[in-house]
Amino acid sequence: MVYQLTPALLDAMVLAIAESEDAYGYMIAQRLKNIASQKESSLYPVLKRLLEAGLLETYDQEYQGRNRRYYRITEEGRRRLAFYRKEWDEFKAAADEILVGGEQDEQE
Repeated sequence: MVYQLTPALLDAMVLAIAESEDAYGYMIAQRLKNIASQKESSLYPVLKRLLEAGLLETYDQEYQGRNRRYYRITEEGRRRLAFYRKEWDEFKAAADEILVGGEQDEQE
């Protein structure tokens, strides 16, 4: 994709993934790879930032003899995600006004 993910948008997407289900790092990276051409290793600073902000929490669970770290959204994370969604709706509406609305005006 030609569009870049900002840190806030990436945070919002990680929180949305964690809201739908507890997820481990590789799982989150796989969900994001369709829109973000980032390396999996670049996701871990994002997860750390969200943990330090209290938006995510972790727990470990054994999987095939190894511990797997899962990320779960917190109540503060849910509030921040609601804020991000509201901001996204406003941004998308404004962008659509220009990108889609402008094309419609020219066709009339």
